[in-house]
Amino acid sequence: MKNIKEHIRLGQFRPVYLLYGTESYLKRLYKDKLRTAILTDNNEMNYSYFEGKGVDILKVREIAETLPFFSDKRLIIIENSGLFKNQNDLADYIKDIPETTHIVFVESEVDKRNRLFKAVKDNGTISEMNSMDEANLKIWVATLLKQDAKKITEESILYLLSKTGTDMDNISNEVEKLICYTGDRDIVTSQDIEEVCTSQISGKIFLMVEAIGNKRQKQALDLYYDLLALKEKPMSIMFLISRQFNILLQVKNLLSLGFNNNSIAEKTGLMPFTIGKYVSQCKNFNEKTLKGALTYCVDMEEQVKTGKMQDSIAVELIIVRFSAA
Repeated sequence: MKNIKEHIRLGQFRPVYLLYGTESYLKRLYKDKLRTAILTDNNEMNYSYFEGKGVDILKVREIAETLPFFSDKRLIIIENSGLFKNQNDLADYIKDIPETTHIVFVESEVDKRNRLFKAVKDNGTISEMNSMDEANLKIWVATLLKQDAKKITEESILYLLSKTGTDMDNISNEVEKLICYTGDRDIVTSQDIEEVCTSQISGKIFLMVEAIGNKRQKQALDLYYDLLALKEKPMSIMFLISRQFNILLQVKNLLSLGFNNNSIAEKTGLMPFTIGKYVSQCKNFNEKTLKGALTYCVDMEEQVKTGKMQDSIAVELIIVRFSAA
């Protein structure tokens, strides 16, 4: 991303760019930045956009060879094409793109062994855009609020992130809600976050498993019914419950081996600000229970897939079984 920022600052662009990764917010941000910077006159006549699999490569090449109208540059954006996961003729063409044309690829997944990936690497700029780490997320949230003359404590930012998760689109939406909600007040508090911000499904799953561990069966079932009311699929909920049990088992094992919170975060891939909650929650379960829960989840999944049980009932049985007093 630093290279792209520098290219934009200097107004000197590479023939081709590849923006890929899991963070949609960052990919969209830098795609738009490149478009604005390359097409300074916002001339739609020199802009072409392709999306989805089945991109007509011959048409892309034809447009790329066309001189721009009343401008120095032509821009082609190709998004979610899958071209970096199969063989195609663009790999050879990338080396000979006219100086007046720039191509920006935006993809979720790529194969780094792919010829097109290697061609872009040799002739252009590649930027992998995944979720920010905790430190940068905190800075980003504070910056978003500062733009509207709002302040927030680090503790409140961590509370916000615990509700929103790390998806930047979701965080941005929730920050916007907070700005509107607080009005003329310049301080955003944890109470504001509690009142306004919506917990993601992962947050509800966390609370559900916590209720299971504390043997609060009614609360666990109420959370499950809330998720069903929000049109969440039972099998998706089952997957997330199973994932939660698996994380707790990993955290419990690492704790027993003497690892601290930062080391646990590194080994599990979890955000550091969430580790304290997982450490606290795993105390509600012994290792045998967690292993039994994982086995039971696998058994329930098999019964659903073989038609022996309805998916919504299977999830309910998991909750009832492990939240029983």
